Amino acid sequence: MKEICAASLSDKRWLLRACEEMRALTFIQKLGVSPTLSRLLVMRGHDLASAPLFLEPSLRRHLPDPLVLKDMELAVARLLQAIAAGEKIVVWGDYDVDGATSSALLCRFFKALHIPIALYIPDRIKEGYGPNRVGIQKFMDQGYTVMITVDCGTTSFEALSDTKGLDVIILDHHAPEAGLPPAYAIVNPNRLDEKEEITQTIGHLAAVGISFLCVVALNRALRETGFYKERQEPDLMELLDLVALGTVCDVMPLTGLNRTFVAQGLKVMAQRKNVGLRVLFDKAGLNESPTPYHLGFVLGPRINAGGRVGESFLGARLLSTENPEEASEIAQKLDQYNQERRLLEAEALEQALIQVDPESVALVVDRDGWHEGVIGIVAGRLKEKFHKPTAVIAWNEKNIGKASARSIPGFDFGRFIHKAHHLGYVLGGGGHAMAAGFSLTKEQLPLFTTFLTAELMKLKDDVDFRATSLCDGYLDLRSLTPALLEEIEGLAPFGMGNPSPKFIFADVMVESYTVIQDQHIRCRFSQGEGVVVEGIGFRLKDTPFGNILMEGKKRPFHLLASPKVDTWGGKTKITLMVEDAVVALVEMKEAI
Repeated sequence: MKEICAASLSDKRWLLRACEEMRALTFIQKLGVSPTLSRLLVMRGHDLASAPLFLEPSLRRHLPDPLVLKDMELAVARLLQAIAAGEKIVVWGDYDVDGATSSALLCRFFKALHIPIALYIPDRIKEGYGPNRVGIQKFMDQGYTVMITVDCGTTSFEALSDTKGLDVIILDHHAPEAGLPPAYAIVNPNRLDEKEEITQTIGHLAAVGISFLCVVALNRALRETGFYKERQEPDLMELLDLVALGTVCDVMPLTGLNRTFVAQGLKVMAQRKNVGLRVLFDKAGLNESPTPYHLGFVLGPRINAGGRVGESFLGARLLSTENPEEASEIAQKLDQYNQERRLLEAEALEQALIQVDPESVALVVDRDGWHEGVIGIVAGRLKEKFHKPTAVIAWNEKNIGKASARSIPGFDFGRFIHKAHHLGYVLGGGGHAMAAGFSLTKEQLPLFTTFLTAELMKLKDDVDFRATSLCDGYLDLRSLTPALLEEIEGLAPFGMGNPSPKFIFADVMVESYTVIQDQHIRCRFSQGEGVVVEGIGFRLKDTPFGNILMEGKKRPFHLLASPKVDTWGGKTKITLMVEDAVVALVEMKEAI
């Protein structure tokens, strides 16, 4: 990749993706794709073998045999036994979207089998993350003999230390510690004893993806036992809307199997068969085909709001109900909680920004009384703004801090937390490479901060602490035709790991602008005579970049943006999703 801008108006480097022109020419000849699409495929590392699979994602070709995962066969056998014997089964889920979708997926599957199943989502504030002994004992006292934990359980050593008479099946994806808790089966592609090829191919799945694989394996086993001879077999494809939602909202990379899950799941979601999702779409005023953006920024925050600042079980209940009236009531509550969450988030972010030291290699901010439900969002906002690993800590009245962390490529925050725990710098925690959670005391905070800085300094030659935008080439505004946008959409769905192509539009002027909700800026861009395209930049007001947009008539600049077809309000038009801008580039090339 070649640097073409050292510091943009958003303080980012622009790197031009490398393109092997001969390979692009081969794609044009062998695959029959356009020059633009062939170059985009090459820039994303595809060859003649992978490109056709990428352009036509198919579960038939991408879905692995679920039994390749350790303990999956053991889990399926135990569930078969429980179904045959009429045992009582409970699903214990996490309170975020991944946990809610995983829980709802299992509930809907068992409901289709006419097998009763209990659902439990712990209260975020009162009970915290994962299984706890009090809750487990309650279900044991009620005669439950099988518990499935989803999106949690991998690090629940204490809670699972005494579950005699209750067989626990863990369906999770969080990074484990060196050991594993006592459980009947632990299905987690990131287990340290899992095969490397499994971790590499399935390890990036969300918990809802692991749950879907478990359902696929269980459904097949039921079929083989003759379970469906006298009853209708459920259509598992109808569960893919939940898989897509959980995958996107847990910010999993949209590559490989994940991309296939989301591509197929969006088609299912567009049919609006899930009552809860249909009501939520209506509540949000969405009347267009869903995209990952809608999942991540419209549906996800509302489903998450119950777990963040309200009633943790609401999201899972909404996604699993078949009752329109119940769904409408829950959606109304979630919408109210989401508004409350926004206010809490804005206040906490303002207070956190005051503490930030831009010169430090990591950001650690803390305050008494911050709501635990919004610190993860605040950590994400700070990480986006400063491109540094970030931890946001909320202290309670006992001087115990609950923290959320967000990271940048190259630094695995989840595994770092495990190291810090073993050294006594935190009370416990875990998570993913890019997102983690932990708890600590005020006495541990200096040790934690020093250790975090030291670990990052070791990586200073390997991790790029400068924010970077990857550019896919140059375009002119006049080249933005529906045909071109349709070709680019062949790379969708876009998201983490598969971002929308970003193009440079040289010497652009702003004809006019409008500030929306006092934070977003909508513009009409021109480039030469008679060419005008609308675009929107989110959260740009009161930023250097935003000021340039609002002064756009005074001088031209070079715009970095992702073009898309906007169908809002039933009208179709081409819109630029504005990313960044510079006044001058190191090097300019002819538009492609």
